[in-house]
Amino acid sequence: MTLVSDAIVVGGGPCGSFASLNLARHSTNVTVLEEHSEIGIPSHCAGHLSIKGLKDLGLYPLPEGIVENVFVGANFYSPNGKSFTVRFPSPVTCAVNRIFFDKYLAKMAETAGASYSLGLRVESLTIEDECIKALATGQNGKKEFSAGLVMDAEGVSSRLLGQMSLTSLDRGMVVNGVEAEVEGVKETEEDVVDVFLGKNYAPGFYAWLIPEREGKTKVGLAAKHGDPREFLHRLMAKHPVASRKLRTARISRMAFHPITLGGMIPKVYSDRFLAVGDVASQVKPTTGGGVILGLNCAKIAAEVANKALRENDFSSRFLSVYQERCEKVLGFDFRVMLRMRHVLDALSDRKFDEAIALCSKLGLDKTLQGVGDIDFQGQSFLRVLRSPRTLASLAYFFYLYLSANP
Repeated sequence: MTLVSDAIVVGGGPCGSFASLNLARHSTNVTVLEEHSEIGIPSHCAGHLSIKGLKDLGLYPLPEGIVENVFVGANFYSPNGKSFTVRFPSPVTCAVNRIFFDKYLAKMAETAGASYSLGLRVESLTIEDECIKALATGQNGKKEFSAGLVMDAEGVSSRLLGQMSLTSLDRGMVVNGVEAEVEGVKETEEDVVDVFLGKNYAPGFYAWLIPEREGKTKVGLAAKHGDPREFLHRLMAKHPVASRKLRTARISRMAFHPITLGGMIPKVYSDRFLAVGDVASQVKPTTGGGVILGLNCAKIAAEVANKALRENDFSSRFLSVYQERCEKVLGFDFRVMLRMRHVLDALSDRKFDEAIALCSKLGLDKTLQGVGDIDFQGQSFLRVLRSPRTLASLAYFFYLYLSANP
């Protein structure tokens, strides 16, 4: 028996649920197929999100219990312990419990009319004359679903892109992350996150320490090569600053997840198909944050899908407007962030030490306090370019980049 819907969403994470919510609000009959038996589990992400980004999406303030802490700034540490701090007058980011956050979005989608089928892994997609079919497997065997279109929000695994003849993620721009919850951390500032830079501790990315309110702390990092667990233990034991905070800390939970940093894939649509979120690499190449950008793209995808359903046109040509709108909203920012990522990847640990020391000496924190948006970083970069401090820092980073790439 084939179960028929207007739209199928593959994946019940934030992007899949937010797309489903925006579909269901327009009376679209949407079915969400989630491979895990419970929404939000397993939890992989630190859940460090922009407050402005959530507000712009109509998602902030969040219900009680979801937000674990709010932050007014960040401490940036070089490999040898040099520091640079940015503080804002009011909170700019929050840490959310990702299990509760994911469940909240799914509940809103269900309330709007979306139907969730849990414990079903989509194995294949097949396009027919009047529909697209999804074959899913679960504990009770195989089930077939049919719809006008499929929205793929399966995450970084990106198994279905190839079936739609789309280019998958650039695996050369994927880093492997580890996230741990620890207790007994010392010398933390509750309203500030810590960021640790350098190849010796997080090659190709960075490490983070995110305080929670009940004595617990999220600690994690990602690495382009090697075992991220080894780098985490090295950070906790040997970094001149992190070791003071974490040497006696106890790890209570650990999870692993890949992070894509390559910018949006070349094509995010085909006949009867749209890709949303991590599967489309709609993730910041600088920080690896994908929730806010992915939610923005999920909303666009839902608007395009609803129009396709109204006009009964699911052709690649019609759905291409999704790509156009995503490029218009995110294209410039992705290009700037990719360039930033290449610059950061080129720096040695000694260069990181020099750069952090210069940022502190120039008082760049005062300029960065005027940044209005930490998600759309390309646009924010343009705004701070007017500052002589920024121009001096930019010139120095350019020199470091050239000296690292003779």
